[in-house]
Amino acid sequence: MTTTTAPATPAVRTPQVSAPSLPTLTRVELRKCYDTRAGRWLLIVIGLAALGVVTLELFVEDAPKTFADYFAFTQFPVGILLPVLGILLVTSEWSQRTAMTTFALVPRRARVLTAKVVAAVLLAVGGVLAAALASALATVLTPVFTDSAMDWGMSAAQAGQVLLVQVVSVLAGVAFGMLLLSSPLAIVLSFVLPTAFTILVNTVSALTWVRDWLDLSTTTMPMYEGDLDGQGWLQVATSVALWLALPMVLGWLRIRRAEIS
Repeated sequence: MTTTTAPATPAVRTPQVSAPSLPTLTRVELRKCYDTRAGRWLLIVIGLAALGVVTLELFVEDAPKTFADYFAFTQFPVGILLPVLGILLVTSEWSQRTAMTTFALVPRRARVLTAKVVAAVLLAVGGVLAAALASALATVLTPVFTDSAMDWGMSAAQAGQVLLVQVVSVLAGVAFGMLLLSSPLAIVLSFVLPTAFTILVNTVSALTWVRDWLDLSTTTMPMYEGDLDGQGWLQVATSVALWLALPMVLGWLRIRRAEIS
């Protein structure tokens, strides 16, 4: 009696699909900023706001008209709008119900969140560059519309500190977006909470030390002129810890552990 042995079935190797690299994910996150109507219009408004404020300063008779002054003035509207872009960078995943797809394609959520943070930093750099271009245009037009000559002087400290404060601003928006995962709620609270805090610490004299150490608008104000030094850096660090680091850590943990539906 003989037995037959079935031939061994060769093992089928499943091709390994490599996870997208961080630069690739960052490009995807940046594309999301202008793929939606809200993001696209927000980018346009940021550019128009920068042009609007330098135009206003150009035609206000008593306003200083140097490149450094234009540059500092443009940062206020840019600094208000950029955090909204940072919020939408995170919350759009939930409002458009694409979070499940995103995290299914890239299961390592930390990699996706890191890409969002890097994209936010690049958006801050882009916002500062847009403000610089608007300021340069106003500087060129200064002799045409006023009696002042062109003045291009600006310190490296001012350029670096302005860039840093805008990075902090947009990352604070990302942090609120991570923590709340709701565009309307995050946008409203990102404006209301810091504003209410600023009013409180500036109204109550006993809270002066709180204003000097924990109010982000107060601690970062000298950075627009490049005047931050010494103790000011410690004060910025403590306010950043409250308004950026704390909500970002909590939001990061929430997204890492949350059920995505």
